[in-house]
Amino acid sequence: MARAGALMSAEIAEQPAVWRRQLEESTRQVDAVARRIAEYDPRMILFVGRGTSDHAGLYGKYLTEIVLQLPAGMVSPSTMTAYGARPALDRVLMIGVSQSGGSPDLVHSLEVARQQGALTLAITNQADSPLAQAAELELDVLAGPEQAVAATKSYTAQLLALYLIFDRLRGGSPDSAAALPDLADRLIAGDDGVRTLAQRYRFASRLVTTARGYSYPTAREAALKLMETSYLGAQAFSGADLLHGPLAMIDPQVPVLAIVADGAGGQAMQQVISRLAEVGADVMCVGNADAVAAADAGVALPAGVSQELSPLLEIIPFQQLALHLAVARGGDPDAPRGLKKVTETL
Repeated sequence: MARAGALMSAEIAEQPAVWRRQLEESTRQVDAVARRIAEYDPRMILFVGRGTSDHAGLYGKYLTEIVLQLPAGMVSPSTMTAYGARPALDRVLMIGVSQSGGSPDLVHSLEVARQQGALTLAITNQADSPLAQAAELELDVLAGPEQAVAATKSYTAQLLALYLIFDRLRGGSPDSAAALPDLADRLIAGDDGVRTLAQRYRFASRLVTTARGYSYPTAREAALKLMETSYLGAQAFSGADLLHGPLAMIDPQVPVLAIVADGAGGQAMQQVISRLAEVGADVMCVGNADAVAAADAGVALPAGVSQELSPLLEIIPFQQLALHLAVARGGDPDAPRGLKKVTETL
């Protein structure tokens, strides 16, 4: 009988190899996608996804607004599926993000968008999926089969795919992410430290994740991983939103998991960290060495990573934490109760 979490553990460890494969094998496809987008010259970019893939889309939204200086938004699929909306989408790029590419509501959203004049792009881990067939453009993230219910390698592969497209659109170098896989190998090697850290939260019933900027999608994804594997209440807040009311629920019994990476988002978190200290919060930090040293516990990220690429590394300690916390609580993160790998929403 396989040990609990064996699949999730293996897929977390595969991420550097997945990224190397993307960097080596997807250049032509990324170039072709970026060239078509540039020809189309969108005035706005919309993202549509569910769960983990929605968080990847949120990362894409930050890239759109910061790197390309274009407005961006997150699509609510039900407006087109349940309500039958048909918005005018000329000169809009809609990007559907999905590990399986099989969710009917995402497929329908891209079909409607294409009918309404949008350029459509599917980013999936299944090149022959219905989502890929519905879109004009498709990019395979090359993550390989993902068997654990909790998505890990497909999530970071989606982030890297989005980064590579947007970096090409601004004229960036294909080598801009070349160092990333080696840095991830170093981070993954600290798994024993995260296993020990998981004991700190073994009996927690709820917790909060928080970050700002490019790291906010990490906070959202970390909360989801902890909820679906460890069955505890995890709420994700932008650091700014946390200070606008939810801070009142924070006390020493509600752990706060914060991402404080290098860059503008990490700098914006300094006020949040100060306020958390004032209310006596137990803070675990994933981020730069100074922020981790000032927290109650944490994991330091490799130095010198751009704020655009940092989210690919930030999520790894949280994936490991979700894995080890679930096992410590007697569960199996490979098969969370009541969940399936592909959720077919309408």
